[in-house]
Amino acid sequence: NAIAVGRNTTTITQFILLGFFEFPKLTVVLFSIFLGIYLLTVSWNLGLITLIRMDSHLHTPMYFFLSNLSFVDICYVSTIAPRMLSDFFEKHKFISFVGCTMQYFFLSILGLTECSFLAAMAYDRYAAICNPLLYTAIMSPTLCLQMLVGSWISGFFGSFTQLCALLQLHFCGPNIINHFFCDLPQLMILSCSDTFFLQVIISVLTVIFGLTSVLVIIISYGYIVATVLKITSAEGRSKAFDTCASHLTVVILFYGSGTYVYLWPSSDGSLSQSKFASILYTAVIPMLNPLVYSLRNKEIKDALNRWKKRIFS
Repeated sequence: NAIAVGRNTTTITQFILLGFFEFPKLTVVLFSIFLGIYLLTVSWNLGLITLIRMDSHLHTPMYFFLSNLSFVDICYVSTIAPRMLSDFFEKHKFISFVGCTMQYFFLSILGLTECSFLAAMAYDRYAAICNPLLYTAIMSPTLCLQMLVGSWISGFFGSFTQLCALLQLHFCGPNIINHFFCDLPQLMILSCSDTFFLQVIISVLTVIFGLTSVLVIIISYGYIVATVLKITSAEGRSKAFDTCASHLTVVILFYGSGTYVYLWPSSDGSLSQSKFASILYTAVIPMLNPLVYSLRNKEIKDALNRWKKRIFS
């Protein structure tokens, strides 16, 4: 798992993913749980995408972004879950350096893109509630497509910048990653090089994607709250709240778990907690997103009822 470079240095060509080695007696149980989560995530998100595409009543900007968010969630969990599940029964959990960096590269693209999507969806809710008469003009198909393409392009270049800086690092050992996937903090710990430049890039990207996205969401909901408070009827306020509650729930889960994993000081005693927190945002939240958007959403319930009638009739 290493090759000699020069006289006294080596370069790591493989890493070892420890996964959930702390729980050897729970291998079958954990495998079953994570396999179930993965299958539910893929099926529920695919079902939501299909429903939105097939029902003309859901061809609106809100559901356009929601279907693309579901696609991101499927890709996100599929980047991690198959490898993690296969490693449960592997004696030697090796992953090549190229495979490790590529896994993080795609995870980063999807994570940064999701940040942009959540901000775009907040702006969509602002336009719908604060400017209902101009909503269709503001959220035109052209603007929605531009937001979609812009989110993917910015996510790609943000991740590509990190990848270029990561590939400049030298890894001479050890090569053990105490995690179930290749995450950047663990790779930086193992590097024998100075990681200052990469840390600067991460800080810049955090401001561009994280703080900017959160700022857009906060400002959008500030205007939304001010508008909702002006609504005289309780039914009108409840309807406006219901259209935003699902999005706010997803935002809180996504940023809350990410903040805990990446900004909370880690110690050796909290590594297991960090792993399970990572499970929350890499597997559980992608599984819950379609449920969160469906349980209190009258339009999706109506669409499901229409398709049930078509199927059984």
